[in-house]
Amino acid sequence: MDSVVLSTLLYSAAGAAAYGLVGLVLLAAGYWVIELLTPGKLHHVIWAERNHGAVLVLGASILAMALIVRAAILASASVLWLGLVTTLIYGLIGLLLMAVSFFLMDLLAPGKLGELIVDNDHKMHPAVWVTAATHLAVGIVVAAAIA
Repeated sequence: MDSVVLSTLLYSAAGAAAYGLVGLVLLAAGYWVIELLTPGKLHHVIWAERNHGAVLVLGASILAMALIVRAAILASASVLWLGLVTTLIYGLIGLLLMAVSFFLMDLLAPGKLGELIVDNDHKMHPAVWVTAATHLAVGIVVAAAIA
């Protein structure tokens, strides 16, 4: 293997690792946003209480963030650092819009949306499904805007 091929391979591998790291940071930020929007400690609500509503909303948010990160990577500049920065910025925009959609739904829904999501006393509230679908929709819209 000649040095040009090897250096290209190493550069590409470093870029993949860097984009992966930015993606992981954004996914962790998405977890943190859901943690802030719902009452209780999210890890306890999901893993100890096995709350299906919280799982559905968190899962939808993670998928939405993955759609945004994918679109941002595919549309990113050929300069690695600029592509990483734009991916991070687009991801943060997506997170912000998902949080805004949560607050707007909270204004429209009777009761507190966060409490409806983590309520284990009843069957999963329909607001959980609407919230999850809204987060996915926001992710799809932001991803389309990036492309």
